[in-house]
Amino acid sequence: MITVETTGKNIDEAIEKALKELQTTREDVKIEIVEEGNKGFLGFIGSKDAKIRVTKSITPVELAKEFLSYVTKAMNVDIYYEIENKEDLIYINIKGKNIGILIGRRGETLESLQYLTSLAVQKKTEERTRIILDIDGYRNKREQTLVKLAHRLYEKVKKTRKSIIFEPMNPHERRIIHTALQNKNDVQTYSEGEEPYRKVVISLKR
Repeated sequence: MITVETTGKNIDEAIEKALKELQTTREDVKIEIVEEGNKGFLGFIGSKDAKIRVTKSITPVELAKEFLSYVTKAMNVDIYYEIENKEDLIYINIKGKNIGILIGRRGETLESLQYLTSLAVQKKTEERTRIILDIDGYRNKREQTLVKLAHRLYEKVKKTRKSIIFEPMNPHERRIIHTALQNKNDVQTYSEGEEPYRKVVISLKR
């Protein structure tokens, strides 16, 4: 919810100011009169403005889109959304032209954008909302790539009998590697190092 307080010579004027500020209509807000106001003696002596409090209900999806539109506009990137709103999370898939800039090197920009979007929504709603941000299905493609890489390096570890250390990955990608090899009884996977340079290791079980 977003709440603003406005004043005016009368209630109607104060409401118009609030609706303009919130960029909404009277049907979509809750109006609370704080002070009625009065014209005063002879219409100006002791006059007092009316004061109201107007609250607009705004969903986490709307807040997320508002934040993303602001960021991408500043980056001169034209986008549109595919949104799947479930009970436990909001999945937002961004599409458009020249959106590779939003992914960054190995998804680093995407991860940062997802974190900031979640933070912006949580700040306005004061509720924890899980948001998964994707760029034209990048996450699924990346997951498939990591699973194939995990299996290929698993075979290499078996053949050379030497441990292999991956490049630094974020927690989500490390989890993909661990999951891909969790049923392999002859090797083990574990993470080492400190964030953001934490890495996955594949080694033979002793």
